[in-house]
Amino acid sequence: MRALHRKLLRDLWHTKEQALAISVVMACGIATFVMALSMMDSLRAAVDTYYQRHRFADVFAHARRAPDSLAGRLREISGVIAVDTRTVKGALLDMPGMDEPASARMISLPTNQASALNLVHLRSGRLPEGRNRREVLVSHRFAEAHGLLPGDSVAAILDGRSEQLRIVGIAMSPEFVYLIPPGGLLPQHDRYCVFWMGHEEMSAAFNMDGAFNDVLLQIMPGTSEATVIQRVDTLLARYGGLGSYGRSDQPSHQFITNELDELRGMTLIVPVVFLVVSAFLLHLVLGRLISLQREQIAALRALGYTTWEIGRHYLGFAMLIALVASILGLALGAMMGRGLTALYMDFMDFPGSIYMLRPPVALMALAIGPATGALAVTGALRGAMRLSPAEAMRPPAPTSYRPTIVERVGLHRLLPVSLRMVVRYLERRPIKTALSAFGVALATAILVLGNATEDAVDHVLNLQFDRVLQRDVDLVFSDETDSSALASVRHLPGVLATEPYRSVGVRLRHGSATRRTGILGLERGDGMHHLLGQDGREVVLPDHGVVLSKILADFLRVKPGEQVTVEVLQGRRPVFDTIVAATIEDFSGLAAYMHLGELNRLMREPGVVGGVYIRVDDAKRSELYDEVSRTPRIMAVNVTESTEQSFRETIAKNLGLMRTFLIGFSAAIAIGVIYNGARVSLSERGRDLASLRVLGFSRLEVATMQLAELTIITAVGVPLGLVGGYALAWFTATATRSELVRMPFVIHSDTFAIAVVIVCMASCLSGIAIARRVLRLDLMAVLKARE
Repeated sequence: MRALHRKLLRDLWHTKEQALAISVVMACGIATFVMALSMMDSLRAAVDTYYQRHRFADVFAHARRAPDSLAGRLREISGVIAVDTRTVKGALLDMPGMDEPASARMISLPTNQASALNLVHLRSGRLPEGRNRREVLVSHRFAEAHGLLPGDSVAAILDGRSEQLRIVGIAMSPEFVYLIPPGGLLPQHDRYCVFWMGHEEMSAAFNMDGAFNDVLLQIMPGTSEATVIQRVDTLLARYGGLGSYGRSDQPSHQFITNELDELRGMTLIVPVVFLVVSAFLLHLVLGRLISLQREQIAALRALGYTTWEIGRHYLGFAMLIALVASILGLALGAMMGRGLTALYMDFMDFPGSIYMLRPPVALMALAIGPATGALAVTGALRGAMRLSPAEAMRPPAPTSYRPTIVERVGLHRLLPVSLRMVVRYLERRPIKTALSAFGVALATAILVLGNATEDAVDHVLNLQFDRVLQRDVDLVFSDETDSSALASVRHLPGVLATEPYRSVGVRLRHGSATRRTGILGLERGDGMHHLLGQDGREVVLPDHGVVLSKILADFLRVKPGEQVTVEVLQGRRPVFDTIVAATIEDFSGLAAYMHLGELNRLMREPGVVGGVYIRVDDAKRSELYDEVSRTPRIMAVNVTESTEQSFRETIAKNLGLMRTFLIGFSAAIAIGVIYNGARVSLSERGRDLASLRVLGFSRLEVATMQLAELTIITAVGVPLGLVGGYALAWFTATATRSELVRMPFVIHSDTFAIAVVIVCMASCLSGIAIARRVLRLDLMAVLKARE
C-alpha cells in the first residue's frame, strides 16, 4: 500500500463521525432519487407490458342496448383494428360478515379469448364453461379480502333475481388496475369487485340476447382518436349511446398517469436538496482538513509528490465518502421503493410483482455521489494543488479582525464574555454560519411540508364527511328511472329522509375549449350533498345555471356570468346553452352541478333520477340492507360511514410511512449540518478553548461556549425553516394541482411545533456528541500544536 493510501485511510478514520454524517445526508438524496425513479420505471414498465400483453383498448363506449349487427359497422370505421362488444351490468352481493351488501360489476367474456380486447389475466382456476351453470371469475382483490377460492359460491342479485354464482377462477384485467366503485373516490376492495361471466350466460341472465351495451375498440397508431370517437358516437346515438372516450379519460389509466407525474416531480426536486446540503458539508470538512494539513502538504511536495498526486489524494477522500453514500443510498432507495410499491399495490392491481430496479438507475445512483463529491471539493482541491512548499511551511496569515456588527451597535455590552466570544466567532465567518443555519432551516422546512400534507388530507376528509356528505347511504340505480322509484325507497325499513340525484355525461364547450365531464343534478343545495369550497364556505346551488369546479372553469376559460354550451352524451343528446352561475374550489375531478329540476328540463326528461341519498335509522340498518339486496333496480350501495373508515385507514397507512421517511431525512440533515459545523468549529478553536481552560475556565464553561454556538445556529435556522416550510407547503399545494386531486393549503399550529421539537432533538444529539469531545479535550496536545 502506498504512503498516500495509508494517509488517506488515517484521515478518514480521524474524521469518521463527520464522514458518516455526510454520507448519511448524501445517501438520503440518492435514496430518494432511486426510490422515485425506480418506482416510476416499474410502474411505467408494468403498465406498458400489461396493456400490450392483454390488449388494453384505446377507445371505450357505452349504450343502453345496441344490436350485435352494429359491431360490423363499428369495425368498418377507418383506423379501427379490433372491436369487442360485451354486456356490462351491476349486481349486489350478500357477503358473510358484512351488514351492507357489496357491489359488483358484471362483464361478459368474449367467446374467442385469443382475439379479445382487455383480456383477463387468470391468477388461478379456469375460465367459465357451458351455459346455465352460473360460473364466474372474480377480481382477485375482492377474493383476497373475503378469502374466496375457486369452488366457492357467492349470493348475488342479477336483474332482480337471486342467484348463486360459482367462482371458477380468480382474475384481473388491465381495465381495472385502479378499481373505483360507482360514486367512489378510492378503491374499496372488500365492498366492490368485478365478476366475469360467459357471454351467452350473461346475455341470458340480463335479457341481452342478440344485443350489447358496451364497446371496446383498438385503433391503428397515428389514427385520429377524436375522429373515431365522433364516428362511434354517431353509430350508437340511436341506441342510447352514453358518449365515447379515449384511454386518457379511462378512470384507471387516468389515476396511473397522475401518479407517474407526481413521481417525476419527486425525482427532480427532492434529491437535489439533499445533494446540495451534502456537497456543502463535504466542502466544509475537506476545506478544513486541507487547512490543518498545510505542513503535511509541504512535506509531500518536498518529498517529490506532484501537484496532481496530492490533488488525487484529497479527491480520493471525497470520493470514498461519496461512494459509501452512493452504495448506502442505492440500498436504502431500493428498500424504500419496494416498500412504497407494496403500498401502491393497495390501490393498483398488476399481475405479479411490479418493482424493478433497472441497471441504468443503479449506475446513475452510484455515479451521483462521486460526481457531487467532485464538484463539492473543487475549490478546496484547487487551493491544495496551488500551495507551494515554502508557503505551506508557514502558518496561514492571521485573520484581519474588525469590530463586528454587534460590537459596533453596542449590543456586546449586554452579553457575557463567553457568549460575546461565540457571537464574534460566528459573525466573522458569515458564509459558514449562514450555510449551517440554512441546513437547519431546510430540515425544519421538510418536516413542515410533510406534516402539512397530513393536515391538508385531514381537512379534506373532515369537510367531505362532516359537511359535504350529509347522508348515511347512497343508492345507485342500475338504470335511470322515473321518480316513482323514490316512493319504493321511502317505504324501505329505516329510511328517514330521501333526496334524488342524477349524473349526466356531457361535453362542455366555451369558445374553442371543450372538456368531457359529468353534471351532477341535485334536488336542493342544502340537502344531503352540500357544495363546499376548500375554505369551507358553502356555495348555494342556484335554480338556474351551472356551478363548475374552478379548475374546469379555468380550462374552459369561462367566468361566472358567461355562457357555456352543454352537449349531452346520452338519451336524446340535446345541446343547450346555460349560464355559469358560480365556480367552486373543490378537491377532485372536473365537477359540474345543476339543480335536478333544471337539468331534467333541459334534458327534456322530467322526473328522471339516477340514484337517491337517504338518511337511515341506525336501529333498522340491517333490515334496510336485507331489503335493498332484494331490490332489482339498485346497482350499488355506498355507505358513508364505511367509505370514511376505508379512506382514513388507507390514508393513515400511507402518511405514516411517509412521515417516518421525512422525520428520518430531516434528522439526518439537521444532525449532519450541526454536527459537522460544530466539529469544524472545534478543530478551528481547539487552541482557544484549551487556552481558556489554562486561564481558569472549567470544562463545563468551555463546553457551554461550544454548545452556545449550536444553540444560536439552531435558533436562527428553525424560524427560517418554519417560514420556508410554510412557503414550500403553499408552493407544493399550488404546483401539484391536477384534474384528479387538488390538495388545499392547510397548516395546523401543531405541525410547526412538531417540526421544532424534532429539529431541536437532533440538535441536542449533536450537542451531546460535541460536548463529550470538548470535555475530553487534551490540553497538552492542543497547546503543543503549531498555529
